[in-house]
Amino acid sequence: MKRAWVAVLAGCLVLVADARAAEIFEKVGTFDGQFLKIGIGARAAGMGGAFVAIADDASAVFWNPAGLARLDPDRTEVMGNVAFWPAGLTFSQGTVVFHVKGLPGAVSLNARSLTMDDEPERTSFRPDGTGLFFDAGYTAFGLTYARSLTDKFSLGLNVNLVQMGLAEYKEQTVTFDLGTLYEVGTLGMRIGMGIQNIGSQVQFIEREGRVPAVFRVGASFQLMETPEHHLVGAFEFSHPPDNAERANIGAEYGFRDFIFLRGGYNFNYDAEGLAGGMGLRFPVSTLHTVANVDYAYTDMMDLGAAHRVSLRVRF
Repeated sequence: MKRAWVAVLAGCLVLVADARAAEIFEKVGTFDGQFLKIGIGARAAGMGGAFVAIADDASAVFWNPAGLARLDPDRTEVMGNVAFWPAGLTFSQGTVVFHVKGLPGAVSLNARSLTMDDEPERTSFRPDGTGLFFDAGYTAFGLTYARSLTDKFSLGLNVNLVQMGLAEYKEQTVTFDLGTLYEVGTLGMRIGMGIQNIGSQVQFIEREGRVPAVFRVGASFQLMETPEHHLVGAFEFSHPPDNAERANIGAEYGFRDFIFLRGGYNFNYDAEGLAGGMGLRFPVSTLHTVANVDYAYTDMMDLGAAHRVSLRVRF
């Protein structure tokens, strides 16, 4: 009798697992605005995307907007990012973070786009092309405000205007991102949480769909901090609405605050795995202007590889 109950329980677990797998499979490809999931910044990408609890540069507008509240209030920060995506796609992003006198916290303006080269229009009667061309792509423009509520806790909010286009068809929607960041203190530990792409239904041509709201939570640790050596490690978990739960782990080593080496891994992704990168920091003027140049490589498995380049300037 006991063995029978064990067999029944095991069968139920198998059925639940199969149902869960079927549910995940059924949701794949059912959400619009997939480009909103593409991470920005070569530094974060080189750490395997484990950045929600670090978020200490302008790329925080994507990973965790609360991190902007921790940037130097006496500096303006500008960042530009380019990612060369598989299938000839190019992902570009730019951010400026500044502080308004009399307004506590930080404000940011940012824009991102996923573009492709013009493609020839083809029909069943003219498979070699009609002589006309079309393009397709996504763009998003964002406004961010972040503020520290205490010396350890900060909060950030993004408002994004997203536009989707295919040839003459275009559609717009508005999304929101919310992030929190808490500095524990022990071992430099920080806990970050973010909810991205909160939005409503969007109709493109004749079909309705939703943007992919993603939940992220993670932690980072200062593993080493000396005048010459710096080592930080991080991990995070994310839950997309159209696929299985994912995990990211990464680390960054810095020597004399000049050269940086990074590595990480994307777990349970369909087409992302090992990641790595490096960066340089150097002064560009006598007015305390500092620049960072970063590069990242991500193994996209069967799709090849993605390369990212970022430039960050603080003045």
